Formats: sequence, C-alpha cells, structure tokens
Amino acid sequence: MSSTPADWHPDPMNRHQLRYWDGANWTEHVSDNGVSGVDPLQARGLDRIDSALTVGNEGDPTKIAQQVTGTGYRGAGVTGTAFQGTGSIFTEPILVVNQKAKLIELSNQYRVFDAQGQQLAAVNEVGQSAAKKALRLLSSLDQFLTHRLLISDNSGAPVLQLTRPAKVMKSTIIVSDGAGTEIGRIVQDNVFGKIHFSLQAGGHTYGAIRAENWRAWNFRIEDHTGNEVARITKTFEGIAKTLFTTADNYVVQFHAQLPQPLLSLVVAAALSVDTALKQDSRGLG
Repeated sequence: MSSTPADWHPDPMNRHQLRYWDGANWTEHVSDNGVSGVDPLQARGLDRIDSALTVGNEGDPTKIAQQVTGTGYRGAGVTGTAFQGTGSIFTEPILVVNQKAKLIELSNQYRVFDAQGQQLAAVNEVGQSAAKKALRLLSSLDQFLTHRLLISDNSGAPVLQLTRPAKVMKSTIIVSDGAGTEIGRIVQDNVFGKIHFSLQAGGHTYGAIRAENWRAWNFRIEDHTGNEVARITKTFEGIAKTLFTTADNYVVQFHAQLPQPLLSLVVAAALSVDTALKQDSRGLG
C-alpha cells in the first residue's frame, strides 16, 4: 500500500501542472493555474514521439549484474555490500539508475533497480510544456530552464520530488518528499575544476558530493565529517548507445545505512546526477 496520501502532485504525464493522486493510483483529474479539468492518462502528441524514440531495454538483469560487478568502464566493481536491503530506494545498499535510451530525448526518464535487477522506482521529468519540449528538440537551451523530477515507487506513488530551478552557472536541487514538503537542498559550490556540491537541510550542512574528475562522471559522497558514505559510478552503456542515444547509467553504492535527512539527499543526488550534477560533452551540467 502507498504511504503517500491522496493529493495533487506534478503531472507525471508532463501535460498539466498538477494531476490528482487518489492514494493508490493517478487519476484523470488535472489542474492548471487553479483551473480543474479531465485528461485521461494515455500518451499523446509529443509524449508519443518521445515514447517512439525509446530504444533498448534498460532493465536487462544480465546487464545490470555487469554494471554492478564489472570492472573498468563497464561496471562499478562492487564485490560485496555493507548491509541487507529490504526492497526500496531508501533501504537497498546498491541502486542501479538507468536512463531510458532515446534517439532524441524530450524528457528525462530513468528506472531504478536493485543489484538483482528488480525495479524499485521510476523517475520521470514532469511539468514540461509542449513549447519546452520543442525547444529541447531543436536546441540545448533547455538546460538553463527549470527541471522537475518525480520519483515514484512500483505502485506509482510519489516518494520524492526534485526541482532544479532555472540556472546560469551553478545548479541547486530542491529535494521534497512525496507530498511536496521540502527535505533539503543539493547546492553547487563551484563552477570550475572538479565539481562540488553541499548537502544542506534546515540551515545545516550534512555532507558533500565531490566529482573525482573534471568531466564529473564519478562522485564521492561524504558525511559532514568528510568520511565517504556512498559512491556514484557511471557505467559504460555500450558503443551503440553512446554514439546514437542520450542514455547514461549509474551505480550507487552505500557503505552504511544513513540517517535522515542525509539518506534522502544522497538518494536524490543519485537520481538527479544526469540533470544537475554531471558536466560533459553533451552539455548537461
């Protein structure tokens, strides 16, 4: 059963500002600027184009195993785990975050798996207008605009909401729970050199994210004392996907069970790495 109460949330279909979650399922009831309406869940318009451009299968258990245990560019080289997971993005020692492979990406979509290839959550970009999708199709200017990610568990219930406000140089991710209450923020500290973010909540700094190279592919996550508590490793998605699609894949390894709010901030960092943390030749910084 979902622990997220019935309420209005960002529309996971990307067509309206809000869609009503009834406590168990998304409904056809939507709202824009306070005006209510009805819109069935079926994909349409640019959403259909986005779906049609999806290729491959990001949930192949064999490939996920390779991502976790493989070495070099193909895997994170994980040989063991620090604790036993219980089947959610907040309790598993390993999270495999695979972006949907698309020939042209109009919205960010990811799937999150455990080390055995069982899906734990889905990540969907929400709140995009048709104009913004068209801008994304024709240019890279959308990287400077506001981006919102909705993380849902396997029942479809929202468990986290991530907002990266419009930026010029530095990024900030606002991390909220499933009901939209702010938990904390991931705040970019620098522009040049190895990228560095602070994990903040309630006026306190609970940890940091440090890129291990200037391209910001792999990240060390620390607590407030500087001890490494987790690691994000980009895994090679294969030559075909690298050349012809926008997909990026990451493995997140937790070295210990973390307290809140640090836990939610670290999970949020792992799920937003491609939207706000990574800076590479695709211009997704």
